[in-house]
Amino acid sequence: MRKLLGATVSLALLVMVLPHSQPVFSALFPQLERPVYTQEPFAQLLWQHCKLVALSSAASVVMGTLAGVWTTRPVGQPFKPLVDTVVSMGQTFPPVAVLALTVPALGFGELPALVALSIYGLLPVLQGTVSGLQSVPDAVGQSARGMGMSPWERLRRVEVPLALPVWMAGVRTSVIINIGTAAIASTVGAKTLGSPIIVGLGGFNTAYVLQGALIVALLAVVVDLAFDCLAQVVDWKR
Repeated sequence: MRKLLGATVSLALLVMVLPHSQPVFSALFPQLERPVYTQEPFAQLLWQHCKLVALSSAASVVMGTLAGVWTTRPVGQPFKPLVDTVVSMGQTFPPVAVLALTVPALGFGELPALVALSIYGLLPVLQGTVSGLQSVPDAVGQSARGMGMSPWERLRRVEVPLALPVWMAGVRTSVIINIGTAAIASTVGAKTLGSPIIVGLGGFNTAYVLQGALIVALLAVVVDLAFDCLAQVVDWKR
């Protein structure tokens, strides 16, 4: 918890200090006329980045979890290879390629980025759900059936609690991937922490790239530590 608090405070300080850090970046990059990104406030970019990641990750978690549960039930097991192939293809394609396909249909902005990130984050959630449910010992399932539990009761009261840590690990991986990948959404007009990175790459401004990358990296650290704390709470409750 202390690490999470420290990382969160560091992120907040970095977002507040960067707009006033021109002397530092002028010394590091003396060849640049404008060494600090000022097109949009970093706090606003951070909020929009988090919103995009939260929405896309929520979609990935819902779809990946439902697909994972369905393919571990008798009715869905025959379709498991097909589902695995389709979801794996979603992560095989680079997010830029998915954006290129969705922009003509959906236009520029957050919507094509949301679709691309939702598809890209499916695989870890699906794998975590399936692995977690398949790791439940057969003896436990048989005992639950012997107690007269229905399939729904076995899933809700037995399988889900035992599979929760593995499922959460998949969700954690999916969210962390989306935090980094969401920066690419700025190439299609979405305002994210990738904006200074894209502008910096286009204008050969290394300072912009560094500023955007620092916030993205620290955001990923904060979220990863938050998942670590959540995993400890869930394990304690279990």
